[in-house]
Amino acid sequence: MKNTQRTRLRAAVTLAFAAFLGGCRMTVLDPKGQVGADEKTLIIVATLLMLLVVLPVIGMTLYFAWKYRASNTQATYAPNWSHSNRIEAAVWGVPCAIILVLAVITWKTSHSLDPFKPLDVAEGAAAGPKPIEVEVVALDWKWLFIYPEQHVASVNELAFPAGTPVHFKITSDSVMNAFFIPQLGSQVYAMAGMQTHVNLVADTPGAYQGMSANFSGPGFSDMKFTAKVTSQADFDAWVKAAQASRRPLSFDAYNELSKPSEKAGVAYYGSVEPVLYATVLDKYMDKTSGQTLAQKLCLPTKQTVAQSTPARNAVAINATSRTAAPAATE
Repeated sequence: MKNTQRTRLRAAVTLAFAAFLGGCRMTVLDPKGQVGADEKTLIIVATLLMLLVVLPVIGMTLYFAWKYRASNTQATYAPNWSHSNRIEAAVWGVPCAIILVLAVITWKTSHSLDPFKPLDVAEGAAAGPKPIEVEVVALDWKWLFIYPEQHVASVNELAFPAGTPVHFKITSDSVMNAFFIPQLGSQVYAMAGMQTHVNLVADTPGAYQGMSANFSGPGFSDMKFTAKVTSQADFDAWVKAAQASRRPLSFDAYNELSKPSEKAGVAYYGSVEPVLYATVLDKYMDKTSGQTLAQKLCLPTKQTVAQSTPARNAVAINATSRTAAPAATE
């Protein structure tokens, strides 16, 4: 009878755990890229090192509680015991050694997994593929992805080829948020008026869920996007499909898009205002310096150079005439 009850209890506990964990997806431990794989290794190594202390402590706690229970008259009773050099050495020495090892690992991985650091995906002596540039803007409650080299943009959908590094520039046009693709690694915060960077790569084609990992209001739980990792040919087709969209992402269109909305669908823009991303950053910058962030971050185009050259020449001529005028008078 007792065995039957124990079996039923174990089955009930097992089913309860299965129900609680049924909605969990161990995406962080199922990486699909170089950064995610390195972070998975770091998580496992750090956890195992910490378990070197945790498991013995749990085991000894249970053992001592059983051995020195009140009914065990065979256990040694030493009410005046107060110190042991061997115990002190173990209690302090083992954790210190583990912390030292963790410190070395943390130091190395803090540099090797630096989000700003470009990824090296070259095979042998051959040069790797050129990274794709993507500008990310966190909005309420959706993600805007701008491809400055392809001159397209998308909402809540990100696409890039497998094996090709992607350089993300990330900011926010609202409250603080967090850009995170669990299977690719590196959660990075998005903050208004600030720009952060992250470099990621995916080794396997597929559709990976991206998300906001920082509470940002009522639409936070649905602030998700899909990262579509494809072949180069499929990525080129995706770009052409986006370019075929008749909707331009002008400043007026962006102002409409940036209004708070929940459960926003996927959208594509066939053209993008060239300095839109920098303008979003400029909104929160101090203008007293006389130079906008767009001037600091954006390389001048041929058009802006052509437009600015006559003005610069005029300034130079005026400055020369002012300098030469006193000399002519004398």
